[in-house]
Order: sequence, then structure tokens, then C-alpha cells
Amino acid sequence: MHQPSYNRVAISPPQIGSSANTSAVPSLTSGSCAGSTAGDYDSSNGGASGVDLVELMNDRLSSAVDPIPLDRSLARQAQTSGALNAKQQELLELQALAQRRLKGARANFADGMKAAKEVKRDLDWTQKRVS
Repeated sequence: MHQPSYNRVAISPPQIGSSANTSAVPSLTSGSCAGSTAGDYDSSNGGASGVDLVELMNDRLSSAVDPIPLDRSLARQAQTSGALNAKQQELLELQALAQRRLKGARANFADGMKAAKEVKRDLDWTQKRVS
């Protein structure tokens, strides 16, 4: 049975009195919620005070993803799909036209064969009469 492997990175915490900048890292012993500083979390309403998390995530996502190349790709895909559909329809029409022409050519060939047999029969009859 295959077990998924997890890559882990071990990081030592900064030593007391070190010059590492720890102002952005919340302390787990300060009584605050994990992932937020004590001033950011308002326990009375159950969320971050003054911060709309959906709006914050939307702002971060919209700044991380540029929609213009996606729009261009979607437009190019729609144009290509339309051109492909038009060519497919044109091919179907040409195939139907070729089938109609082939049917006509077969009918003409059958008529020609019938006429050739009649001519051969007439020539045979004439040959018998002359000899």
C-alpha cells in the first residue's frame, strides 16, 4: 500500500534576545488565537475586527491573477471553436454535394453502359445480316 509522503521543513524558533524580527509572528503564549495577533481578533463577534475576510481574500486573489490573458485566451478559444464549427459544416456540405454528384455520375454511367450494350447488339444483328 502506497503511503503519501509529506515534505516537512524544520525551523528552529528564534532565541530570546536574538535580532530576528518577530513582530509579524503571533505568540502562542500571549492568549491570542493562532494566526492572529491579540489586537486583530475580536472574540465578541467571532471574527477579525474591521476586516472583511471575504473582501480581503477577494482583493488578494484579484491582485494575484491577471484576468486579461485569461479573457484573451477565452476569446481566442471561442473564435477557434467557431472557425472549426464553420469548417466542419462546410465539409459536411461538400460531402453531401460529392455524394449527389457521385449518384449522378453512376446514373450516367449506367445509362452509357445500357446504350453501349444496345449498340453492340445492333452491330451483332447487322453483322449477321450482312454475312
